[in-house]
Amino acid sequence: MRPNQFDVRDMTRRHFFERAFGTAAGISLGSVALASLLEETGYAQAANPFITHAPKAKRIVYLQMAGGAPHVDLFDYKPTLQKFDGIDAPESLYKGERFAFITGVPKMGGSPFAFKQYGKSGAWFSEVLPNLAKLADDLTFLKGMQTTQFNHGPAQVYMNTGNQNQGRPSFGAWLSYGIGSENKDLPAYIVLMSGNSNPDGGSACYGSGFLPTVHQGVPFQKRGDPINFVSNPSGVSTETRHRSIDLINQMNEANLKQAGDPETLTRIAQYELAYRMQSSVPELTDLSKESTKVLEKYSAVPGEASYANNCLLARRLLEKGVRFVHLIHRNWDMHGGGAQGDVYNKCQENCRQVDGPTAALITDLKERGLFEDTLIIWASEFGRTPMRQGVFGGRAGYFGRDHHPKGYTVWMAGGGLKPGVTYGATDEWGYWAVEGKTTPLDVFATGLNQLGIDHKKFTYQFQGRSYRLTFGAVEEGRVIEEIIA
Repeated sequence: MRPNQFDVRDMTRRHFFERAFGTAAGISLGSVALASLLEETGYAQAANPFITHAPKAKRIVYLQMAGGAPHVDLFDYKPTLQKFDGIDAPESLYKGERFAFITGVPKMGGSPFAFKQYGKSGAWFSEVLPNLAKLADDLTFLKGMQTTQFNHGPAQVYMNTGNQNQGRPSFGAWLSYGIGSENKDLPAYIVLMSGNSNPDGGSACYGSGFLPTVHQGVPFQKRGDPINFVSNPSGVSTETRHRSIDLINQMNEANLKQAGDPETLTRIAQYELAYRMQSSVPELTDLSKESTKVLEKYSAVPGEASYANNCLLARRLLEKGVRFVHLIHRNWDMHGGGAQGDVYNKCQENCRQVDGPTAALITDLKERGLFEDTLIIWASEFGRTPMRQGVFGGRAGYFGRDHHPKGYTVWMAGGGLKPGVTYGATDEWGYWAVEGKTTPLDVFATGLNQLGIDHKKFTYQFQGRSYRLTFGAVEEGRVIEEIIA
């Protein structure tokens, strides 16, 4: 044996996993295999001892409303705003302030929708959310949310990674790194998109950043194969594909004996998972197997690309042990440049798509005993101004709202949180967060806490520095103890 060769059997376990974990690269049908490999060997627990206390949640479903959902038209009822609809805004709301598009003296814009209180909690809901309103006592509201960003791309990246600059790991990638997958046949982190395709922040919203790329979110396609190449090519049988993988793995094993590179073991595992996914993924994504009653409950139509279908698929993925399911619905931008950007029209359109399926997902999880240990997060990258934006690239007469990071609403549910609670508040206009101020980093810290992870100890060494999800450029996240049961 040459001096630079060695028997892989003589390697220490730590050496193997350091090599295999640190050099994983490339995201494809097979590259998610490493997560399963690590989970099967107990690496996710043994080499990443981040679980410091008993978890109250096992999984997260993140419902990202990309584009900026208007809090004052959905959850944050403001009688003062309604009373002074159409008047010039007070100087305190615009003088010296930086907006994406508003100029001059804007006018206040009361919501065009009626509000009512629901449940024992008395939570306010707009008339465009009739199904979620029935679940008022299951939801936990954060109404003092703030963010540092007011443009879509950076704000979405910040809401997913804790930093406005691309290149940081997303929330789901951190979770995959920390606790791995519960299902050796599926990745830990899956992304489902609807609305106007990809988010403004692009793949950085679900990327792995400096973490090994095995932890990147795996996006399922809207049409055709859920993942490229999951089906056999025309003329290739399952048996032929299996023999091909066996041959490739035999060659990899020969290479392993010759070079002793632990990364070869990772490559073998990738091909094996790719083959397993050929069976597990198509069956999992076939919504036609669901009963008519369930399909109607979600308003899901098998074969269509929709938020409703994604909510139903999310429930199926959660049942199968996927740790982090990320739904991105990009359709919330509403500047008033025309009928399609008008608050009145756009809110109704989006809520018709989102309200019923979201409520169906919650009730379905409750009926299946999954709600209590599933943490649900519903969030936009920011809210929208309580002032009218006016004309923007279109005819007069349409009611738009500008981007608004100063105060908005996020809600959470399940996962060991206090149900039917509202924490935080904006001022009488719905402009400034004035009580219980929270940030995206606080949401991350709270989510990790519910999964048994101390966010301050949950770190990764990169370029000589220790990084964590909950430490931003100038701010640090905290666990929102006030909402934990």
